[in-house]
Amino acid sequence: MLLSLRRDGLEEKMAEGYAAPEQLADTVWLDERLGDDKLRVVDTDVVAAYQRGHIPGAVMVPDNYQKDPDTGRVLILPPEKFARMMEDLGIGDDTLVVTYDNSRSLYAGRLWWALRYYGHENVKVLNGGWKKWLKEGRPVSLDRPEERTGVTFTPRPDPSLNATTDELKERYNAPETVVWDVRSRGEYTGENPRHNQRPGHIPGASHMEWVEMIDPETDMFKSAEEMRRLLTAKGITPEKEVFAH
Repeated sequence: MLLSLRRDGLEEKMAEGYAAPEQLADTVWLDERLGDDKLRVVDTDVVAAYQRGHIPGAVMVPDNYQKDPDTGRVLILPPEKFARMMEDLGIGDDTLVVTYDNSRSLYAGRLWWALRYYGHENVKVLNGGWKKWLKEGRPVSLDRPEERTGVTFTPRPDPSLNATTDELKERYNAPETVVWDVRSRGEYTGENPRHNQRPGHIPGASHMEWVEMIDPETDMFKSAEEMRRLLTAKGITPEKEVFAH
């Protein structure tokens, strides 16, 4: 999942081997499009980080979108509330959204999933995020962008993007199924349960922390070849049905 870069032929090299290179945005690509009325950049970090500086024109997503206030369940807001939040951010059905953070795309990826869950496929994650943007000396703003009114966000939930416990129970022992535990090593072994109600992991689950997909020096996603090698070593291959948690 890499969007092609745009300098000296590097874009073709970086896009080789990825199934959906359009899912990520490059900093050069984004910089060239700042100010586009059809584009909305979303900062998914904490308020203090946003206030210290952000990409020009970026809005900040409220952190409560990951929780249903009616049930208390941590997953996502109900359709009508999520739609209202998007419209308040100036995001409508025709808006191209680029998400970013300073946390190796952890929170940017979460919003990417939430938008796609509600049927908005025109969304990308900024490859390298805030770290790469700053390192390259690209423009930074302290101002909040002007509000955009008159936009309509139509939620179209896609339940297939979210697995239920019952589905996993039915299929996790099947040979064509692999459970991928992306948490920390301590959570997987039970040595550091953190906020989990029970220590340990799902029987038979493969472990590889999500951050291993990210280059620690650049915060960019690793090459397709390297990611494929890491995943294959854990039994996570294209022919398998993968349940990640």
